[in-house]
Amino acid sequence: MLVAYPDLKFSTSLDDNDIILSELKSLTRFRLSLVKDLSKLKTSLSRIINIVFPEIEKVFSSTNSLYELLYNFPSAKEIANAHLTKLTNVLIKASKGHFSKEKAVQIKKLAQNTVGNSSYALTLELKHTIKLINEYNSSIDKIDKEITTIMDKIASPITSIPGIGITLASIIIAEIGNFDNFDSPDKILAFAGMSPTIYQSGKYVASSAKMEKRGSKALRYALYNAARLTSIYCPVFKEHLARKRSQGKHFNVAISHVVKKLVRVIYHLQTKNELFKNIIN
Repeated sequence: MLVAYPDLKFSTSLDDNDIILSELKSLTRFRLSLVKDLSKLKTSLSRIINIVFPEIEKVFSSTNSLYELLYNFPSAKEIANAHLTKLTNVLIKASKGHFSKEKAVQIKKLAQNTVGNSSYALTLELKHTIKLINEYNSSIDKIDKEITTIMDKIASPITSIPGIGITLASIIIAEIGNFDNFDSPDKILAFAGMSPTIYQSGKYVASSAKMEKRGSKALRYALYNAARLTSIYCPVFKEHLARKRSQGKHFNVAISHVVKKLVRVIYHLQTKNELFKNIIN
């Protein structure tokens, strides 16, 4: 049997499949690293904006439009002094036509009356941070395309579970690798460091369970988020979460039960090469 995927079309060699899974793991882990760094950059940018022009963030529902505006006019002072036509054109382009001259007038007035700091050093930092954010987004987009190419070839049935898309599925597949290395779903839970640790004292068994913190951090992240999303988009897992919550279990404990059920389903789909809809009908 081919590594993990019985119908793998792009390879007939065990070694080739190992290489492909290794590439996928490198890509998904690199993506996670970039996303983590990107989140820090966005937090840093929000801090700078709150200093230089605190009133501006509530005007925008899209951060992309806000970033484009501030990259061109990185301070309230520059916006206040900008020619209205130029400011309007930047806003129209940044919002893809959603904003107009009226919005430019509103922002200009806010800039003229801001309580923000017009520090030159902060405007430099702001512009540089926006540039870095754009570069990170571009890199993540490129990685996503590479991941999608590999996942299209793998054609894993776990993406047939409502709520699990390419991103989470790719992490799960990459981290687990060869499913033949695990003789049960519980072994995968242990590998992820998600086996419940139950504390007992005499006849007392704790009603809550703490998750172990060993194992693959990336797999733990993917399974937790997959459980959370399937509990929203998949009736089977939504009902399972609701049942555990109705038993008085804390949300995180209830989600841990969803994770366990989800891993059993993933293990079955992957080893039997079946679609989710076929096992629930």
